[in-house]
Amino acid sequence: MKLLEFALILFGVLLNAVAQLCLKAGVRQIGHFDFSPANIWPIGWKLATNLPIFGGLSCYVVSVVVWILALSRVEVSVAYPMLSIGYVVNALLAWWLFGEMLTAQRLMGIAVIIVGVVLVARS
Repeated sequence: MKLLEFALILFGVLLNAVAQLCLKAGVRQIGHFDFSPANIWPIGWKLATNLPIFGGLSCYVVSVVVWILALSRVEVSVAYPMLSIGYVVNALLAWWLFGEMLTAQRLMGIAVIIVGVVLVARS
């Protein structure tokens, strides 16, 4: 895999991870809500006007464009497994930013993912 190809994939994956973290930050601001017909407009408005959620959705849009560029250069059987890097990034940043737990079992899972990504990237 060439450096540009890997950079496109990594940038797309990181944008996707940032999008997830922004969405989480946004819903943390809004708080727990129930899915009901009465909540469609009030919660919909809160979601639509929440800056972190808007930022997360914007990151998704850009990540799709970057991902399309990556797929134009790399086989999908190589590119798609690289999305697993996002699991690693999200787990670590969720621990750091939101205080989510990183248990030994999760850390072992992250290690397995990293080994898998390295194996796929080298193939």
